[in-house]
Amino acid sequence: MQDRFVAVVSTELNIPAPRVSATAALLDDGGTIPFIARYRKEQTGSLDEVAVTAIRDRLAQLADLEKRRDTILKSLEDQGVLTDELHSRIQQAGRLTVIEDIYLPFRPKRRTRATMARERGLEPLAEQLFAQRNDCDPDAAAAAFVDDEEVATAEEALAGARDIIAEWISENAQARAELRRLYQRKGIFRSTLVRGKEAEAQKYRDYFEWEEPVARAPSHRILAMRRGESEKVLSLRILGPEGECLSVLERRFLKSHNAAAVQMRLAMVDSFKRLLSLAMETEMRMETRKCADTEAIRVFAENLRQLLLASPLGEKPVLALDPGLRTGCKLVCLDAQGGLVHDDVIFPD
Repeated sequence: MQDRFVAVVSTELNIPAPRVSATAALLDDGGTIPFIARYRKEQTGSLDEVAVTAIRDRLAQLADLEKRRDTILKSLEDQGVLTDELHSRIQQAGRLTVIEDIYLPFRPKRRTRATMARERGLEPLAEQLFAQRNDCDPDAAAAAFVDDEEVATAEEALAGARDIIAEWISENAQARAELRRLYQRKGIFRSTLVRGKEAEAQKYRDYFEWEEPVARAPSHRILAMRRGESEKVLSLRILGPEGECLSVLERRFLKSHNAAAVQMRLAMVDSFKRLLSLAMETEMRMETRKCADTEAIRVFAENLRQLLLASPLGEKPVLALDPGLRTGCKLVCLDAQGGLVHDDVIFPD
């Protein structure tokens, strides 16, 4: 398992596999990043703190992915639904979102409109509508499911069947993947002022009526809008291109133009507005938050680096010495503005 992780990290970070493997072993032994970068150069090939951190973080991500994969496979096996094809798809999935999409139809659910419709025996009607056969008359088919106890009218039967179909559509892994790409490319941040909070929200006045493409929103604006939302003075949404999203679903699920297809389209629109749009918004919130946090950390680190590299004694040239016996003495010469003039490592007798 660890060898497979090492190969993936080596390829992604463009670091030779032996260096990744040595770093992973040092991390497993409890070595800290500063310790490994400074005192284990001969084992890591002189990887710096940035590279060691990247290796640590990616190995942790892969370990979490593998743990979730194993949990899902066990759940499917316990349910008795794990087929060879399903096992292969989950094993080949390289991202957590893909694995979760595959697992979604089998995940234990809370009580939903679709589960209540199934309990009333409407799944066979949903299957008839989903097939969209030309000989299917939705009203006549629904009438067969009307009874005095569970389903009062044919329209009630059709509504329950549409709820089931809406859930099927929302759990389709390929459809979710297409919508996810659309949200990533064309999603919009929309920030608005919470009613009655204008006095408290003055520092966020730039975001009272603000829209910006998700793909181009800089991290500092994302973080600012999220702060305003957490302080309950801004309402923040991530909206997808509804027309294009519905077109994606139409191409995937609408097979005809008959009466059954009319019911299918109603279910499809409901699936997007009630289920898929919220799911995509939740995913995009998590993704943009992670990216914004990562970028903020990078900016803070770069600012700190520039601060540490500034002239330490004002406008004076400096010769700095870091003594060391085993690894040598490090010498650095800085000019009066803090610029690097020369650096070297010496091994005095």
